[in-house]
Amino acid sequence: MTTPDIGRRPSAPAQRPAGTRPVGWRRPLPPVEQVRPGLWSIPLPLPWAKPAHVSVYVFETADGPYLIDAGWDSDDAYTALETGLDTIGTSVTEVQGVVVTHAHLDHFGMAGRIREASGAWVSLHPLDNAIMSQFENGFATRIPGLMARAGAPAEVTEQLVEQLVKGTQAAVRRIPRPDVLIEDGGRPDIPGWDLRALWTPGHSPGHLCFWEPVNRLLLSGDHVLPSTVVGTPEPDESHPDPLGDHLRALARLRGLDAAEVLPAHEHRFTGLEARLAEIDAVHQGRLAEVLAGLRAGASTVWELADHVTWHRPFRNLRGVALQNAVTDTFGCLAALVATGTARVDDGAPARWRLADS
Repeated sequence: MTTPDIGRRPSAPAQRPAGTRPVGWRRPLPPVEQVRPGLWSIPLPLPWAKPAHVSVYVFETADGPYLIDAGWDSDDAYTALETGLDTIGTSVTEVQGVVVTHAHLDHFGMAGRIREASGAWVSLHPLDNAIMSQFENGFATRIPGLMARAGAPAEVTEQLVEQLVKGTQAAVRRIPRPDVLIEDGGRPDIPGWDLRALWTPGHSPGHLCFWEPVNRLLLSGDHVLPSTVVGTPEPDESHPDPLGDHLRALARLRGLDAAEVLPAHEHRFTGLEARLAEIDAVHQGRLAEVLAGLRAGASTVWELADHVTWHRPFRNLRGVALQNAVTDTFGCLAALVATGTARVDDGAPARWRLADS
């Protein structure tokens, strides 16, 4: 999931009651579109302002439709899916399979409801299947430990937990499980279509893109978006270098002769090679800024994140944007440790220093 901008700007005239939105905050959804003969995109709304929707791609077959991604589990999204499928002459009850790019709930959340309505199978990469329990527990329950390790002030941690509990990251009690596990190189069983899974870890451990060779289309999930640079989760024992994984997965797509990229958010685009270079440059820039922060004497994630260029100054970040900046800084430091540039003295807070210091 890309960073939803749910924080208040410092210049906001007044704080709205928790759980409310200003009138007109949600932009109209893009239209249902035919991407190629037999292939459609249906935008489904998300419960935050940015990104405002996720694109579900529909492959038509003689047996019925197959979906790439399922959307966030909400009544609004389900209605939008019903309406979109009706527009192209089919229905939710006719869906045969749901191929999910990764386990984040704006992509996987509605898979269970679709399966209940249609009997469709649902697929996911094994590594993302292994992390499903974290969504049932809720992200907010993990925030205190994350922020303590980062060296964040206690009052900031309390505010962040409150924002996330009242927002969209509280525990989700009904998380569907996949019926089919698809690994790198796997071919989803979609009659008349030849899709190949490309394992592109980083944003999630088991993120998958899908290559469609006849039309030279890359269905890129969240791995490559046209204007947003997605973040990576906090490193852990199972996935110690998610940013390094992400950078290597970006490099894997270089040279792919894509006529068009079909991302899960924002809009379709051309020029894959140039976009890969732009994303890589953003991450390399953040790595350089974290390294400069270490050289300047900063040692905690909280101190080092203030050296990084975000979409607004670090001190002004709130909510999920703040959480993502912290986890991305953890990712930069883990990448520097993996290359032997930095080392860490773990604790609460953890402290990093240059390897040669």
